Amino acid sequence: MALIRWRRRDVWDPFKYLADLQEDMNRLFDLSLARLPREDVGGVAEWLPAVDIVDEKDRIRIKADLPGVNKDDVDIRIEDGVLSIKGERKEEKEEKNKNFYRKECFYGSFERSVALPAEVEADKAEASYKDGVLEIILPKKEEAKPKQIKLKVK
Repeated sequence: MALIRWRRRDVWDPFKYLADLQEDMNRLFDLSLARLPREDVGGVAEWLPAVDIVDEKDRIRIKADLPGVNKDDVDIRIEDGVLSIKGERKEEKEEKNKNFYRKECFYGSFERSVALPAEVEADKAEASYKDGVLEIILPKKEEAKPKQIKLKVK
């Protein structure tokens, strides 16, 4: 019979598995609950579009998925370092006496507000809308841009 050397990493640690389980559950709830509709005051389901925010060297680039939304139904505002995107996805037509197998698309108004990671020049902002994706480019203010300082060694 061969002897197997005991190593400390072979010890079962129940707390490590519990921490991993907690991380997995948090990730699951973050993904699923963010996509659920919320009830607004009027009782109409509200949906939230997905948003990507990229902090680049001299600008902030934001992409928002707005499938099925007309560009004229979108309102973009920047106030006190917060970007707000409001709009409405309208249902094309009401289908009566239809037996839907599955209906997962949300319709109605939405409002998504995000804090910007740096101060921006709102008057120089640019927005484009193509294939259901809204892209907003916000140039940073000079004082918000990263600066490189060279050190002199004596």
